[in-house]
Amino acid sequence: MLQAEFDQFAQEYQQQHAASIRLSGETPDFFAQYKIDDVAARLARSGVKPRRILDFGAGVGNSLGPMRAAFPDSEITLLDPSSQSLDIAHKRFPGQAHFRHFDGETIPYEDASFDLAFAACVFHHIPENLHVGLIKEIERVLASGGSFFLFEHNPLNPLTTHAVRSCAFDENAALINGRDMRARVAAAGFSRADIVYRIFFPRLFARLRPFERFLATVPLGAQYFVHAVKPAV
Repeated sequence: MLQAEFDQFAQEYQQQHAASIRLSGETPDFFAQYKIDDVAARLARSGVKPRRILDFGAGVGNSLGPMRAAFPDSEITLLDPSSQSLDIAHKRFPGQAHFRHFDGETIPYEDASFDLAFAACVFHHIPENLHVGLIKEIERVLASGGSFFLFEHNPLNPLTTHAVRSCAFDENAALINGRDMRARVAAAGFSRADIVYRIFFPRLFARLRPFERFLATVPLGAQYFVHAVKPAV
């Protein structure tokens, strides 16, 4: 997670992201919103209201608007190795979160500092050999019983692979299948983790999206998330 690589695309991130997902018929806002909706719905079913939230690899802050709306009383921290991306996020959302730079290896917070950790399509930018170590760091800063939601692109979906190939800031990306990602989450110390596949239908077939809940275990959605819970002490 080299700062220079992310700083290079910080100013153009929104435009390049929008162009890469054009075939889906949706905007970056749609993809940011559905992720937070999924997180909020899962937590609501278990009665969890996180007080402290970590957005790991937050970039220019695309998730912050929906996150602030879903969790209005929570303290939110955006963490990223790109100073320029964080500067843009701060200008977009002044006073709505803490914006913290980190070195790409050690999260600069004490153990059990957060109740919820969230990573939106971050790990395909990170070298594979660093995944377990960074997830261990996320596990460390989570409180007992805290949740970690890790969203990723699904390499088994042809529209997803096309979008990644056509996006400049994904030039060095290495997509990870859901089972491998869940295994890495487990190897980092999370005893309970499951995969949910999402976004099966482009906007043209949006009327079919209510049926996606029946397809959650079918590994063909454009994206997926791994939901892991830190074991309670």
